[in-house]
Amino acid sequence: MKYLGIFIAALFLISCQEKPQQAQLDFEEESWDELSIYQLPSVWNTQEGETIEFKELQGKPLVVVMIYTACRTACPRLVADMRIIEERVSSKKMKDVQYVLVSIDPVTDTPEKMSQFAIENGLNGPQWLFLQGTEDSVRDFANIMAVKYKQINPIDFSHSNIISVFDRNGVMQYQKEGLGLVNDEIIKKIVTIARK
Repeated sequence: MKYLGIFIAALFLISCQEKPQQAQLDFEEESWDELSIYQLPSVWNTQEGETIEFKELQGKPLVVVMIYTACRTACPRLVADMRIIEERVSSKKMKDVQYVLVSIDPVTDTPEKMSQFAIENGLNGPQWLFLQGTEDSVRDFANIMAVKYKQINPIDFSHSNIISVFDRNGVMQYQKEGLGLVNDEIIKKIVTIARK
């Protein structure tokens, strides 16, 4: 009987310790802005073959672009723009910014293909994240980003050329459309967001 009382008391203490942690997690999710991408329920594959949800990026400013690896026209310029942005932002000692490249061709852009693309383009550090979703999750994310895309043949897409910047809470703060868009304005916006 003595041991039963100790066992019940131990269970009570364990359950008391677990509830505040769960309450804290619920509070964080409930406190997200209604426009936060952290609320998206979709699961993505990374270039490392791992799965991730956007909420796992919470706390980092995000610079996001949608591309596909077989693109030979606009995407190489967008990738070059992202590389220049990363270099200029890093030179200002902003080290926790995450650069995210989301594939609009989830059928072709496997984690292996994205990994090879990252290596070939010098985007293989921890600050670079490539994401492959399902066709539905890509479409949903493109709608949030105001990116339009359409498959025009089995290997090519017509698509918008937009770079978006999200704050640490996953809320979009800035967008720039066009190619060769690296200028002081976008760098200042990213640095301002990263300093908050």
